[in-house]
Amino acid sequence: MIYADNAATTPVSPAAREAMIDAMDRLWGNPSSLYSFGQKAEEALSDARARVAGCLGAEAGEIIFTSGGSEADNQALRSAAALGAKKGKRHLISTAFEHHAILHTLDALRAEGFEVTLLPVHEDGLVRPEELAAALRPDTALVSVMFANNEIGTIQPIAELGAICRAAGVLFHTDAVQAAGHLAIDVKAMNIDMLSLSGHKFHGPKGVGALYVRKGVPVVPLIRGGAQERRRRAGTENLPAIAGMAAALEEACAHLEENGAKVSALRDRLIAGLSAIPHAALNGAASPRLAGNVNFCFEGIEGESLLLMLDDAGIAASSGSACTSGSLVPSHVLLAIGRPHEVAHGSLRLSLSEANTDEDVDHILKEVPRVVDYLRACSPVWDELQKGERDYVIL
Repeated sequence: MIYADNAATTPVSPAAREAMIDAMDRLWGNPSSLYSFGQKAEEALSDARARVAGCLGAEAGEIIFTSGGSEADNQALRSAAALGAKKGKRHLISTAFEHHAILHTLDALRAEGFEVTLLPVHEDGLVRPEELAAALRPDTALVSVMFANNEIGTIQPIAELGAICRAAGVLFHTDAVQAAGHLAIDVKAMNIDMLSLSGHKFHGPKGVGALYVRKGVPVVPLIRGGAQERRRRAGTENLPAIAGMAAALEEACAHLEENGAKVSALRDRLIAGLSAIPHAALNGAASPRLAGNVNFCFEGIEGESLLLMLDDAGIAASSGSACTSGSLVPSHVLLAIGRPHEVAHGSLRLSLSEANTDEDVDHILKEVPRVVDYLRACSPVWDELQKGERDYVIL
């Protein structure tokens, strides 16, 4: 099986696995306990916190461990909204193609009386800094823009957006779940006030993540109870998962340049090869783009059928469309960049890692055109396109 869905999750690295096993075998005491056995666990927890912080250019005390990116996103937005409400600021800004952890939280806040502005991301999948500056208001409490998109891989001008927010005195959060461990991040230089990440996106375990919060920014706990995480997130810390995440992030950040060079070369081969398929189009700008991300639309086919046939061909990938309650719903990301519904249904995301090879790319470039041709031959929509009974969208 060729695994090409690393944007969904990644296998746990040997370094992360070893750190987790060590924590389970030697450090299973409660970090909140005062006796020496518990304090050894606390020391390991502090060490992991410092290591995660070091990968972000942050201070150890600015890291809150969470259950993953979704919890971190929720806590960031809820905290900024609560702080804004106290100051009479109830306006929030984000983008039209954020992860649902952001969009659904914004929906909930909107129902609570907040006003939400979603910035356009245009055909290339990029936020325009001048449009952010124009959207800011005296009552804006927060701007949240994802670092890199999870479906189409476009990388936002985070440092520039952060500078605009800092100059305006507005909190700036970024969902960096797809970026951490894959792109260089310096929260201080990039003017980031809050940042979310998730361990399983860079070869750490599932069920663990972190929220960076700049010193001095108040945080509202989502989970109340004990005094863990400096009273910002109650519950006994999951030390094995935290240790595994720290090891995986540190390893990923140590090899950013070499991994990026290898994976981007594979990505570029895939983009060039898939572009040769008639009536196919790359989604989002070719650059700046995550090294491992390839996302195409193929006119005249359905993404789910494509995925099932690729699975039979030994390729694990994903689509920008999802089946919800028996009805096909196109990706909100593809709709946000202007793809019409009928084209957004036929999308394919291939997300690579340093474990992929040239041979993997050869196989993908052999199988995807074959499967697309087969599905088009079975498609009444493609038949109508071929007969001129409807117009092509992708020329």
